[in-house]
Amino acid sequence: MFSKKIKKIFILVGHPDIDSFNCTLASEYEKGALEAGHEVRRVSISHMKFDPILHSGYRLMQDLEPDLVSFQENVRWCDHFVVLYPSWWSTMPALLKGLFDRVWLPGFAYKFTSNISWQRLLKGRSATMIVTSDTIPLAQRIIFGDTTNELKRGILWFAGFSPIRVHKFGYLKHFGGTWRRERLKRKVYNLGRQAK
Repeated sequence: MFSKKIKKIFILVGHPDIDSFNCTLASEYEKGALEAGHEVRRVSISHMKFDPILHSGYRLMQDLEPDLVSFQENVRWCDHFVVLYPSWWSTMPALLKGLFDRVWLPGFAYKFTSNISWQRLLKGRSATMIVTSDTIPLAQRIIFGDTTNELKRGILWFAGFSPIRVHKFGYLKHFGGTWRRERLKRKVYNLGRQAK
């Protein structure tokens, strides 16, 4: 009989509101992962203190605040990275985008080897994206296209994460009430148990 691989999981709650449904889902994922024996670290962006603006682009490097240094250490530590966030205007919240602008740096996430090729420095890690919305995911896809590509391909894949699984939960405010939220919580709990 094969033993189950214990994973080191880093959970990032990317919703600025600490009382959001994203936080509830993160707790369910964490609970499932811990009960399955995985190691878990969790950070909420609402608790982090940092300047989300990259004032000079990448021309001049800003010193990283302690919370950003800790974030990078957690990403290096993990086998599996979980990001939960709401889709606002078909993308991630500005604070979450600012976090990646500040920490996804050359020497940490990637290294250019020429003008057209680069080294992915975070290979060997997988990722899960849990994205919530008040829009039906299929309708959002038809009208606006793939609203997760910025994070999935442009950030995570670019740095070497693979596989990257995306779970979209939509129409939360307008359909289903408590029973549907409970069903989603169970689903995310099971994702945590499987580290998926």
